[in-house]
Amino acid sequence: KTRGTAPPIRTNTNTQHHTNPATMQSSSSLRAAEACGWHFIVLMSRQGKIRLAEFFSSYNERAKQKILRDIAADVLPRAPKMCNIIEKGDCKFVYRRYASLYFVVGIPHGLNELIVLEQIHLFVEALDGYFNSVCELDLVFSLHKSLLILFEMFIGGMLCESNKQEVLKAIVEAEELVEEMTKPGEDTASQLDDGLSFQEQFQLGRKPGRRQQDGTRR
Repeated sequence: KTRGTAPPIRTNTNTQHHTNPATMQSSSSLRAAEACGWHFIVLMSRQGKIRLAEFFSSYNERAKQKILRDIAADVLPRAPKMCNIIEKGDCKFVYRRYASLYFVVGIPHGLNELIVLEQIHLFVEALDGYFNSVCELDLVFSLHKSLLILFEMFIGGMLCESNKQEVLKAIVEAEELVEEMTKPGEDTASQLDDGLSFQEQFQLGRKPGRRQQDGTRR
């Protein structure tokens, strides 16, 4: 008699690990949002002067100052024909130079650098359309207008409006609204002074101070 062999033990290969669909969806949405937006944008002159700096991600003051120092040390000395992409820690610097200004954007590693270069150029075209060939002095004396254009195009670091005509139309409508709210004899641009520092108000030729509830400045 032949000795019988035991039947093979079957293992279940279709074992499924149950996970919470809501958790998976929220985490994937968070990763997608982080991979699609800018961390920050910095406009710096060749002399290392900060003309505009806006951070869309959460950074403390020490981290912001370190980023600005890294931009001045890594971007400004680069030759014109060198690569416009610099890997720096947990993000990448993507920059374009226009005349005497460097437009530097910090992005996550998963974001396409070529798309970011086009987004920077789109922002510059919107500035050109408003200021009629923008220059460094326009950013110095009209910082609030530059930020207004930036916020009209980008929300949370993500491009939300790519049509520069619609952007400029929204800016014009905002200016008309400010003019309607301005009292006779009052400086129109003074309605926006509360968002500027004393130094910026002084550069604009206005008397620094905060507006009271009745509209007068103290």
